[in-house]
Amino acid sequence: MPEEETMDLFPSHAERKLDPHAPLADRMRPRDFTEMIGQESLAGEGTALRSMVDSGEIPSLILWGPPGCGKTTLAWLLAEAPDTRMEPLSAVLAGVKEIREAVDRARRAQQRTLLFIDEIHRLNRAQQDVLLPHVEAGTVTLVGATTENPSFSVNAPLLSRCRVLTLKPLEAAALENVLQRAMTDCEFGLGQHGLTLPDESRRAIVDSSDGDARRALGLLEAAAALQLRTSGPGGTLAPETIREASGTRVLLYDRDREEHYNVISAFIKSLRASDPDAALYYLARMIEAGEEPLFIARRLLIFASEDVGNADPWALSLAMSTHQAVERLGLPEGRIPLAQATSYLACAIKSNAAYAALGRAEDALKRGGSLPIPMHLRNAPTHLMKDLGYGKGYVYPHDQPDHFSEERNLPPELGETEFYQPDDRGAEAAIQARLKHWRQQRKK
Repeated sequence: MPEEETMDLFPSHAERKLDPHAPLADRMRPRDFTEMIGQESLAGEGTALRSMVDSGEIPSLILWGPPGCGKTTLAWLLAEAPDTRMEPLSAVLAGVKEIREAVDRARRAQQRTLLFIDEIHRLNRAQQDVLLPHVEAGTVTLVGATTENPSFSVNAPLLSRCRVLTLKPLEAAALENVLQRAMTDCEFGLGQHGLTLPDESRRAIVDSSDGDARRALGLLEAAAALQLRTSGPGGTLAPETIREASGTRVLLYDRDREEHYNVISAFIKSLRASDPDAALYYLARMIEAGEEPLFIARRLLIFASEDVGNADPWALSLAMSTHQAVERLGLPEGRIPLAQATSYLACAIKSNAAYAALGRAEDALKRGGSLPIPMHLRNAPTHLMKDLGYGKGYVYPHDQPDHFSEERNLPPELGETEFYQPDDRGAEAAIQARLKHWRQQRKK
């Protein structure tokens, strides 16, 4: 392809002609940094990123953030740097062939080339490996956009050559500004229709958007189209119209990606903090978003043993019963025993003493290895083993007063090590008192 054709293949963001029938979110995409709403701490006036754009010194970047937070917009604005052109690709559609073609065009160009790859986490390892030498050589400056944690989805060698910029969901005030700009813009927005957006309707859109500007503008456009069809220009976008346009809200949740781990982490930590209200909120969020109910039940089983433990021995039985109930009931009824177990475990007395004791025992094993079993504890099924002293001196506890034997059972090398240190709360307080007495008896 002749070079002059290559130069015109991807015009700058500001020069692109907008299709009047394009979605409102595309028509309202900022054409320079002054129009960008949100992410001011990252891309606002005086930030390091803006200085890099002004100087034309842009490193390879990974833009990581949730949908609709401005990743694609930011990538196009980076291409407005002096003597810079853009090669946009979507990882959903592009393969090794398309990547190599884009690199070839960059090599022939007389400008710095930003190779923008949307959804970069969808590139497989081989496709990412194709990129690496060209990024290293500076043939292209990679700008990848991803909704997934790049430490999970981008190869380590490629990631090490990029700076990761984290974008946040847009705050309510920023989304309101986005909506206001769309309502008043007569060239690209809805200003020519004379519609009004009351505060209640604006808040309803913001609340339904999860910090996603694209979703907010899509909902505004749908509500406006509904209003114009029924009442014509000059009407008011009432809250009822917003609700009708929004349909069923889709929650931000991914079954095997970062948001999955964020929500389950918040669920467990709320249980551990004895906060049933927060735990039930995250439970509802997982159920509503389609999480596998038995996964939640398994997490409750682990929690009952790890974090409640012997402070409330009934907790593990309840968690096991909950798992069985969910397995038999399924959804929607299975959410009821999940709520019961969640509220009980959140309010239960907590102790991780048993779990911590296991960790201390494992540490001792790593340090000392497999120490010899004391002779009195060894099994002696044959005469030879009995002659060698296996089982010699073993005291049967049930033949002793209080069914207690004062024999020491740890390998001698561990001395009087105490792994289990029960708390003085709940049922574990009684265990603590008994264990203290037994340990004193053994020390004698």
